[in-house]
Amino acid sequence: MKKVILASVFTFVGLTAFAQESDTAMNTETVVVEATQDSFTEVANDQLPEAVTAAVGKNYPTASIDKSYVNDKEQYKLEVSLEDGTAGTVYADKEGNWLDM
Repeated sequence: MKKVILASVFTFVGLTAFAQESDTAMNTETVVVEATQDSFTEVANDQLPEAVTAAVGKNYPTASIDKSYVNDKEQYKLEVSLEDGTAGTVYADKEGNWLDM
């Protein structure tokens, strides 16, 4: 009798596990993330406007500009790193004003 009950429990658990896999497989949705091209092209750091380099020096005195990019609207994307090892990306216009992008 114990074997019959034990076999029934294992069967029930086994079928439940298969039902869950099948159920989740049917409810999955495919999410497509499309990366947009930000149309920035790399430029040499010495080609940055003086206002942009001055803004970095003023607001981030310990930062160094690792890479710089420009787009057709003369907005600059700057990859900077600080002395403590942290790095980030900031955006500025040609007048040295910071942009939220």
